[in-house]
Amino acid sequence: MGIYLNPDNEGFREAVHSKIYVDKTGLIANTNALLSTQQKYICVSRPRRFGKSMALKMLAAYYSCGCDSRALFEGREIAQDTDFNEHLNKYDVIFLNMQQFLIEAKDHEITEYLEQEVLDELLEEYGELLKRHEIGLAAALRKIYVKTKRKFIFLIDEWDCVMRERQQSEELQKRYLDFLRNLLKDQTCVALAYMTGILPVKKYGYHSALNMFWEYSMTNQYVFEEYTGFTKEEVMVLCAQYDMDFAKAGSWYDGYRLKQFKHIYNPKSVVEAMICQYFSNFWTSTETYEALKIYIDMDFDGLRRDIVEMLGGGHVKVNTRSFQNDMRNFSVKDDVLTLLVHLGYLGYDSETKEVFIPNKEIIEEFENAMSTGGWEEVMRVLMASDRLLEDTLSGAALRVAEALDRAHMEVASVLTYNDENSLACAIGLAYYSARKDYRMVREFPTGRGFADIVFLPLPHTGKPALVVELKYDKTVHAAIQQIKDRVYTQALENYTGELLLVGINYDKHRAENPHRCVIEKWTKK
Repeated sequence: MGIYLNPDNEGFREAVHSKIYVDKTGLIANTNALLSTQQKYICVSRPRRFGKSMALKMLAAYYSCGCDSRALFEGREIAQDTDFNEHLNKYDVIFLNMQQFLIEAKDHEITEYLEQEVLDELLEEYGELLKRHEIGLAAALRKIYVKTKRKFIFLIDEWDCVMRERQQSEELQKRYLDFLRNLLKDQTCVALAYMTGILPVKKYGYHSALNMFWEYSMTNQYVFEEYTGFTKEEVMVLCAQYDMDFAKAGSWYDGYRLKQFKHIYNPKSVVEAMICQYFSNFWTSTETYEALKIYIDMDFDGLRRDIVEMLGGGHVKVNTRSFQNDMRNFSVKDDVLTLLVHLGYLGYDSETKEVFIPNKEIIEEFENAMSTGGWEEVMRVLMASDRLLEDTLSGAALRVAEALDRAHMEVASVLTYNDENSLACAIGLAYYSARKDYRMVREFPTGRGFADIVFLPLPHTGKPALVVELKYDKTVHAAIQQIKDRVYTQALENYTGELLLVGINYDKHRAENPHRCVIEKWTKK
């Protein structure tokens, strides 16, 4: 048992004995299936505090022959798997926290320091097989395998910290990548290499040292979707256990859409909310908003418009393939948006190839990042949104139209009206504060089409639901009539509170006061 070679199971023991533990041991069945195959090189990238280190501690507890973890896994999902006993505590595990090596190496090369630290433990365990003490780590592992046929499992945490924290040192990055390639690539002594970080591994300039890795990132987690965060079902159980409002939990922390699992919740924030017994911005409070501000302030044509559209509840098309998987080399706005997906500030829909702001927690972080300058016009719209909602709920249609005129003038330089979609983004932005009490849904499905915007009140708010229909260069009465003719209200027939129908038209021919609004109460028959 050592620090790096065959660690104990204390990290996983602490996790399962914590106040809140959600069973993610099913992940092990997926890694078992990849042992000693061509798919044995796994890089799982997720945002910070999304359980990456927790997963590695679990894998170490399961595979490491330096401990006996049977009792920790009894009753867990993996214990029901047919291969559970075959691999339990049967492997030599090498556990590497690259962040630790980067900090402790100081004036030394990170790879030299790492190599010496791990070799010291290998010599203690296999010294009789390694006659030359000057042998390198990769060569030592090959010799051990040839003489014993024992394979190694590599668990590497924060693999990308060199890329993130030494962005200017391309030579150091190249040496680091070459070291990992020599250590892992085409090595029969490797049964599994499981790396975690924030960034994928595919490209760093023209250097593709780690192209043997299969990438499981926030743009496609493949078989690891269920283990990316908390699922809807897992959060429902926690909310029931801790007597917390499930709808509010979704508003705050849901929104990461994957191919199979459409509702992935931020695990760090859900746990904090359950323990603290209130909903707040827990995840983003662990890092200054300046990190986000740096990226949204970048001078790429169309980036500011995209940010404004997403603040208004819109989705934006993005090409994720040009991203170089680092935090320094950006060519187009899509590179910035893709990085924000990997950092967790944006959700990504792989079916539509669109990005969006996933939840209230992240919306607040965008607001914080914009509040310190450069976004004054947008901030004025956001600050006026409380009064706009009050006027809407009171039926003051004239004041609503006037407020929308002012909001349009504020953001006209960024978001130009040219169709109903751009109008919907602007309206969503103008009603920004409504998300405190409402869930805003664009293109809400009904029996006879889609309502442009529906505001669904969160439970116990006592607010009416709003059905908003938008028209561009038509009439406000046509908007209201469409709601009625297409019976959009039927989609809300199970809603027991009051409904407000809101029709809004923008007349591009009117230089002054181009918005018109009609608000009607809807009484169920």
